[in-house]
Amino acid sequence: MLYIVSTPIGNLEDMTLRAIRILKEVDCIAAEDTRHSHILLQKYEIKTQVLSYHSYSTTSRLEKIVEMLVAGKNVALISDAGTPGISDPAYTLVRAAIEAGIQIVPIPGASAVLAALVMSGKPMHQFLYLGFLPIKKGRQTLLKSLVAEEKTIVIYEAPHRILKTLGDLKEYFGDREISVCREITKIYEETVRCKISEAIEHFTKKNPRGEFVLVIQGNRD
Repeated sequence: MLYIVSTPIGNLEDMTLRAIRILKEVDCIAAEDTRHSHILLQKYEIKTQVLSYHSYSTTSRLEKIVEMLVAGKNVALISDAGTPGISDPAYTLVRAAIEAGIQIVPIPGASAVLAALVMSGKPMHQFLYLGFLPIKKGRQTLLKSLVAEEKTIVIYEAPHRILKTLGDLKEYFGDREISVCREITKIYEETVRCKISEAIEHFTKKNPRGEFVLVIQGNRD
């Protein structure tokens, strides 16, 4: 059985009781970054064997995990933070497990996308999640295609690219309303709800750190 286990996106107290139990009971944990996951596992005294499974993992590592599952072992898949499969390599393993006839069990929990969305003040009944925008190739084409999108748009961004992305959003979308969240559930959590131009001004004045989630108002023309 393959468990898709959500882990905290910042505050380790957001770990669910069920997630802790599953991580203790399975035969193996497949982790995106074993060093990062060690902090969480140590806090909850989880001593289960851990294997690395990330974007650069070889095909042999994927095959090894699938072989364990086929042999009747239980494996828990975790990412560095949040729900596996959202901007990380979980998809490949999940597909391989399904093709091998393995039962998939989700263990719900934290998600930066939903956390940012529900406190944004933007419509939530329909939204479009895009993950990280392309850095170069396809970036302009994608942004142009989204200009008329009426749904709320959610994207991730890294701190060293936040000002460029905000500038690009203003160029293509105009000065729309936006909610910019960073360091969600952590000590320096911050949410700025304003016009895109005001967000640019705000983050120009400081050295932005932490991962960002941008929730952009859809086209209302």
